[in-house]
Amino acid sequence: MDVSELFWNASLEELKRGYIEEKNAYTCLLCGEKIDKGVIYPYNDVLYEAERFIRIHIELSHESVFEYLLRMDKKLTGLTDHQKGLLDLFYQGKTDTEVQTELGIGSTSTIRHHRFALKEKERQAKTFLALMELLKEKDEYAPAFIPVHKTAKMVDERYNVTEEEQLKIIKKFFSNGKLMKFPPKEKQRLVALQEIAKQLKVDYVYNENELNQSLKDFYEDYVLIRRYLIEYGFLDRKPDGSQYWLIK
Repeated sequence: MDVSELFWNASLEELKRGYIEEKNAYTCLLCGEKIDKGVIYPYNDVLYEAERFIRIHIELSHESVFEYLLRMDKKLTGLTDHQKGLLDLFYQGKTDTEVQTELGIGSTSTIRHHRFALKEKERQAKTFLALMELLKEKDEYAPAFIPVHKTAKMVDERYNVTEEEQLKIIKKFFSNGKLMKFPPKEKQRLVALQEIAKQLKVDYVYNENELNQSLKDFYEDYVLIRRYLIEYGFLDRKPDGSQYWLIK
């Protein structure tokens, strides 16, 4: 199970802390890093057990779970840029007066109105979440959709792909791990790109030649695949194209 699937299947409490407990390890929901149980981890001349160290990892690699979630695409959070800005300032412990001054909008009563609107959004989210949880218990015909990768740049109809459709697309376009033809439809492209991205190294920075060679193993037109991996939010790169890496 990849990190996006773990992320979307996690409980609210697991999302809040940023990691899940598995049989032999704690796994970061934000990047997939695994901290093995039974191992003592040194940091700054102090030794830490696994669960404490996964929290240190989150602080070092992601600042905080709050900051990570806030940076996610608005299609995934349902938040506008303005709402994200407000939440960020509230999280910093700013008073309404300080928030109003920093943003230069309205008055303190305007900020209180925004706080109220966010609380209303929270109540709606809780109600909707409860409805969906209850629906899972009754809707035996609901299809299983593939998870949206957390770094997706465009979340739209192309992600309306079931696990059954995913398998059919892979079978149709791949042979012995190689992409035989670049898919003409957006949904098919998404599945093909996901399949290729799974085979690339995590936590590794490729130079351009290394990446090109790796992508050639999947499809002869590696430039096309590279461009779409970036466009779909699987890969990032330096502006000069000298280095590439999978986005967590």
